[in-house]
Amino acid sequence: MASTPATFLFSAVTGYFVQDDIDTDWTNATTTLPGLGLIDREYETDQDFDPQREKTQWQRFTHFIDHLNKRDAGKAMYKLIYATRHGQGYHNAKETEVGTAAWEAHWAPLDGDGVTSWFDSLLTPTGQGQARDLNTFWRNSSSELKLPLPQSHYASPLTRCMETQQLSFKDLTLPSGDPAPSNPVIKELLRELMGIHSCDRRRTRSYIQEKFSDAVIEEGFTEEDELWKPDVRETRPEHAVRVSKVLGQLFQHDPATVVAWTAHCGTIIALYMAIGHKVVCVLPGSVVPVLVKAEII
Repeated sequence: MASTPATFLFSAVTGYFVQDDIDTDWTNATTTLPGLGLIDREYETDQDFDPQREKTQWQRFTHFIDHLNKRDAGKAMYKLIYATRHGQGYHNAKETEVGTAAWEAHWAPLDGDGVTSWFDSLLTPTGQGQARDLNTFWRNSSSELKLPLPQSHYASPLTRCMETQQLSFKDLTLPSGDPAPSNPVIKELLRELMGIHSCDRRRTRSYIQEKFSDAVIEEGFTEEDELWKPDVRETRPEHAVRVSKVLGQLFQHDPATVVAWTAHCGTIIALYMAIGHKVVCVLPGSVVPVLVKAEII
């Protein structure tokens, strides 16, 4: 007999990252901060886990999250999400070139300008470099700060996200020396705001499967894009609802405590909205940490 899906109430657990500061305006976009912005502070588990303060801040924080999950077992679960925005795509470059007003009014619905295509936009060389910089960040931070690498990965099916995911998590190793998990599950609902903008219309399942053969495509993923509409743009509240569905699937089926999402600026905004956190906007090729609590109701 299939198990009954749990119902969750999602919320942000704040006070651990500088991005949680409600007095700071994060809408002008942030980049990847050193240590992901983890605040230097004490935890209630420090005395038993690290009384001499010999471990790193990240080691103590990771242990504290494990403590929360054990303490609230059966009532709530906690997951740390590394939310990455894809590197610069050709659509981003075109919007920068013409300005947002002209982009929205004329260029966004088109597939390209006759020179460059931005339908399901690929990464520009700059965007590829940003993703490689993230790879260096993960490599150095996991080694020096003992920041935990993701135990599982999820990605938007749009090409720029899959390219970013591949480059940023390539060839990383765990403290044991074993390869770190890096193969993502492709989630339809992790897409950017859908409709009108051609950059947010995805390619076929067959194309994705062939180009990103190491990825796992979720069950029910259709061959053609059946969600994008040429004349209707999704709203941010609607986007937050579908991101909540992803959270529900994640907490229901994935035992990992530390997970990575490689998605879009709008998707990360929707994540913050879904958990009641002040919105943080993220620059291309950047990552922010979000500690999420799921109360079982």
